[in-house]
Amino acid sequence: MSTTFGRTSTASQSSTLKAGDKAPDFQLESHLGEKFSLAARKGVGPTVLAFIPFAFTPT
Repeated sequence: MSTTFGRTSTASQSSTLKAGDKAPDFQLESHLGEKFSLAARKGVGPTVLAFIPFAFTPT
């Protein structure tokens, strides 16, 4: 089931990671407006990412 509220997703078009797969490198903007790169965290220690779609955003 898919519901769209003025936004589109390409999630169904991208490959799915399986347990044990390495995460691909990516770059996002943080909630503070700073750039976050997974590659920049390499060797620093464990990194936990939480994606909360539409949280704290107007619909």
